[in-house]
Amino acid sequence: MKLHFNKLWFTCLILILALGVLAFAAGEQDEKFTIGHPKVRKVMELQHAATPVLMSMEDVLGTAVGQDDDGEATLLIYMNLEGKNPAKNARQIPSDIAGTRVSVQFTEPFVAMGSKPGGGVSHTAKQATPIQLGTSGGGRLDSANGYCCGGTLGSLVQVNGIKYILSNYHVFESDIVTGGNGRVATTGDYVIQPGLIDVGCNAAGAQNVGRLVTIQSLPSSNVDASVAQVISGMVNSSGAILEIGTISATTVSASLNQGVKKSGRTTGLSRSKVTGLNGTISVRYDNECAGGTAFTKTFAGQIIISNQSRRFLNSGDSGSLMVEDVASSPRAIGLLYAGSSSTAVANPIGEVLTFIGSKLGGTATMVGGN
Repeated sequence: MKLHFNKLWFTCLILILALGVLAFAAGEQDEKFTIGHPKVRKVMELQHAATPVLMSMEDVLGTAVGQDDDGEATLLIYMNLEGKNPAKNARQIPSDIAGTRVSVQFTEPFVAMGSKPGGGVSHTAKQATPIQLGTSGGGRLDSANGYCCGGTLGSLVQVNGIKYILSNYHVFESDIVTGGNGRVATTGDYVIQPGLIDVGCNAAGAQNVGRLVTIQSLPSSNVDASVAQVISGMVNSSGAILEIGTISATTVSASLNQGVKKSGRTTGLSRSKVTGLNGTISVRYDNECAGGTAFTKTFAGQIIISNQSRRFLNSGDSGSLMVEDVASSPRAIGLLYAGSSSTAVANPIGEVLTFIGSKLGGTATMVGGN
């Protein structure tokens, strides 16, 4: 039986009260709205209670913690512009829940930002070796159903002294059914630069720079990550990224309104700001390059970034490393993988490194300077 929206909200509010959200007492506040800020934690408690109810509502794509024009932490709710009746459904959502402001954000569905055919430093050209990252790349055999695909070779990570190119699962490993090309992605497959989409779908025009190590982050984990072991001499050992340079070996947590940048295959060097923390977001995937059976994955604890008119992240930018927007030695913040025409989504880099380390039997760290 489908409950009326008002009854859903009543149920939700009862749950919130039971969890003691109204009993929150703020301690000493940090200057930045990070995930540990008391105001952010208060909204996160509300979000945790309300999200299951919200995600059951028609046209709701996800939630996050944001900041309004008055500087107050707020609950963001993402509504599907392409849904059955987003405006009507948005009106069922109150502007305030248990003393916390609520903001509805309209967007298209979130999709994994791989790429199919469709001035400054080129991020798609074949580079002289050793290559820099933030460049076009992907699996040498990443073609199916008449399409070839690719994404971004994002950065370098290191585990037990071995260096790996970091990108997304859906850039390196998404071929999980044999239907389109008679095979699936397998450890040892070559990863090339540039990707097939930038060499006319002919791998002879690209160069092998790594070999895939399947770590199968999806669909079961909370990150969209994959790695390829570097082929000796093919990748700049400092981990330099096009138009960013060498990054720091240390990482930093995201904070609201934090300035960020990335270097990717399609939009090159681009800048934006963090607009949401602790996002719960549903993302649509294909099982291979194109034409495979789609599946949807819901991620939790994600970083949300402004992406007006896809200027920060577009198809083919998946796998880009998001770093703080500083002139030199920026620290990594997240691994970009999905978005819409208004919003981009990144896995927190700490969670990505923890997952990679668990799969490769060591501690994963960024390759960079001090």
